Amino acid sequence: MTVAPVAALDGVPAPQSRCTVEDRRLTELSGLIVDRGGLWAMDDGGRRVEVHRLDTAGPTCRVVETRTARIDPFDAEDLARGPDGTLWVADTGDNRRRRETVAFIALPPRGEARLHRLTYPDGPHDAEALLVGADGIPLVVTKEAGGAAGIYRPAGPLAEPGPTPLVQVGEILLPASDTEGGPLGGLGSRLVTGAALSADGRVAALRSYTDAWLYPVTDDDLVAALAGTPVRVPLPDEPQGEAIAFDADGTLLSGSETRGGVRGEIRAVPGAAGLVERPAVRGAREPSPPPAPAVPPATDDPPDWWPAAVGGTGAVGLLALAGVAMAANGARRRRR
Repeated sequence: MTVAPVAALDGVPAPQSRCTVEDRRLTELSGLIVDRGGLWAMDDGGRRVEVHRLDTAGPTCRVVETRTARIDPFDAEDLARGPDGTLWVADTGDNRRRRETVAFIALPPRGEARLHRLTYPDGPHDAEALLVGADGIPLVVTKEAGGAAGIYRPAGPLAEPGPTPLVQVGEILLPASDTEGGPLGGLGSRLVTGAALSADGRVAALRSYTDAWLYPVTDDDLVAALAGTPVRVPLPDEPQGEAIAFDADGTLLSGSETRGGVRGEIRAVPGAAGLVERPAVRGAREPSPPPAPAVPPATDDPPDWWPAAVGGTGAVGLLALAGVAMAANGARRRRR
């Protein structure tokens, strides 16, 4: 396929460290989202869904709140926020490409978590990136070594528990990059490891182990946006960068797993969303303010995933290299 040219841009700010991730619940940090006025993070391990709100004001990222759901994920890899405030967990990791189904787990602002199983039309894929646009439909981008990543969406309304078939609606090959970092060198610079959407819905981002790629969104069409020309925001020297999000003011936030004894960090690139040249959009939405914290009514029991605690990573050779590098993480995850 043809790779889109990269928008030339000078003066991209370097990432600024906000805090170091030392909490053992986030050593395999894989998802970030800004919601309810705070930054929420997710690990890709564990026997139940857990998302943690972080205080990033100090040198160490401090967990100040935790939401849980009584659903045991196989390999949760990314977080996204829907227009109605629902948090979507992409249980789509599959390092060995042997899962019969993957899943989306929906955490609504109120009520029980919902599990939606899905099937690919062309066999198993590993995927670590999730986007949810204005239509509220999750869009998953696969992680492919040595080729284009697939873009998939549900073929129809999500069944509960399903499975609902996915349909491929596009593909994307990230541009080449000379940014250093990550566990796989040059190969890792083209693997899609996370995704995010700006607060106003007008900038979509895909990340690799080394960079973030920012795409202008017009008419809320995420698939068309990912076929456009991206702006590169280098994210160098992350040990295994898989998490990305936008703050309400357009700051790009990134996070990494702890790897090889090197702690992950939450880092920020101020004003990153403003680096993208965005054409006028019919009926464009104004940037929305950060959602106010939701307080459950005193007469209602909170949902089971509401606060539960307070406290504190192509030729055959390249594919083989990717398999070796991922084996250590994959072995730690429970397999069904």
